[in-house]
Amino acid sequence: MNRHWRQLVILPMLIFLLVLPIQAFAAKKLIPMGEAIGIQLQLSHVFVAHDVLLASNQWMKGGAVIEKINDVPVKSLADAKQAVAKDGQQKWTINSGGQQITLELQDQEAEHVISFLKDETDGVGTLTYIDPETKNYGALGHQIVDSTLQEAPVFKAGSIFLASIQQIRKSTPGQPGYKISSIEKHQERLGSIDKNTIYGIFGRWEEGYQQRLPKAIEIMHEKDIKAGKAEIYTAIEGSKVESFTIEITKVENERLEFLVSDKKLIEKTGGILQGMSGSPIIQDGRFVGAVTHMFVEEPKKGAALTVAEMLRRSS
Repeated sequence: MNRHWRQLVILPMLIFLLVLPIQAFAAKKLIPMGEAIGIQLQLSHVFVAHDVLLASNQWMKGGAVIEKINDVPVKSLADAKQAVAKDGQQKWTINSGGQQITLELQDQEAEHVISFLKDETDGVGTLTYIDPETKNYGALGHQIVDSTLQEAPVFKAGSIFLASIQQIRKSTPGQPGYKISSIEKHQERLGSIDKNTIYGIFGRWEEGYQQRLPKAIEIMHEKDIKAGKAEIYTAIEGSKVESFTIEITKVENERLEFLVSDKKLIEKTGGILQGMSGSPIIQDGRFVGAVTHMFVEEPKKGAALTVAEMLRRSS
């Protein structure tokens, strides 16, 4: 009797242990997007966007930081505009290449210089995914680099907005094309930008999107991705997301390469464009990755990052 009793106790324990790991390793699902988004980063300082030659024959170099105007600290472009609204000669304190410089500007000259200042970085890319569990998003698949600073900028805050594609400049061998977009800032922002990393931008989805979200699908891990047919989701006209066929040609750890095979996409864009970064890649109904780069001399050829790696790097 004792032996039979022990068997009855042990069996339920074995069933319990077998069930737990199955629940713990449930497949991760993400919502694939593809919408064009406008990106806005509020910079930590006010910068000179381009080299400016002053009346004194001194140069105000691009990338210089405007620290003070008439000894009043400048924290935003609005501060600078308010300071130059006053008549008369003005004293500007700037930091250029780590060196503090004082410049004397007349009021009309100062108003001219204002048009060469900036306190934000703007751009256009593609929204990759939304995590339905955490309400976080990922986009681009690569880092935002400020054109003036030639590096990833330090920023105070950031936002993403829905963008609408107005025109396409086609890619040709040696000449990357691009999307000409308008940012729909009259709508609520879609989310915050909390991180700007080499794996993309990441932040909190704020549900300002006014359309129904697609269904979440299972992500595909690197070991399961194979060479062959797949799709990319992206917008090439207005804000409509479309599916286009590609052929995955190479898979290497968390990176992959592909060729655009869709005739409509080739006719419209020439292949991969600037602004497509972040476009989701789907294979066999599962979420593979995000477009990150194009090959300049072969615009039909692109590179991508796996969404599994993108997700790992988001935290």
